[in-house]
Amino acid sequence: QVQLVESGGSSVQAGGSLSISCVASEYTSRTACMAWFRQAPGNEREGVAAINRYGGATWYADSVKGRFTISLGYAKRTMYLQMNSLKPEDTAMYYCAAGDYCSGNVGDFGYWGKGTQVTVSS
Repeated sequence: QVQLVESGGSSVQAGGSLSISCVASEYTSRTACMAWFRQAPGNEREGVAAINRYGGATWYADSVKGRFTISLGYAKRTMYLQMNSLKPEDTAMYYCAAGDYCSGNVGDFGYWGKGTQVTVSS
């Protein structure tokens, strides 16, 4: 069972930057893709960014393109999300996910972390 642990969530002011990370307990063929999702109160969980561990191809939601950057760390078991020019609407619980297909769809990911809270104040 792959375990994912997020960290780095915090409260920041609008226009600021924050980096969050996710560590996977293992690297298997079932975790070819790692991704970030977010969920604000009353909203559905939505895809933010995803990265393929093999080729490095990335996907971003339109709402974060040009502001957020997803990357992999050492041994490709650590994933980062660098968030710049943060907006109040970026406030949400951010979840790390792993699966065998890169997309922004919740159903394509079988492994999930417990989340880390990001709050952006105006």
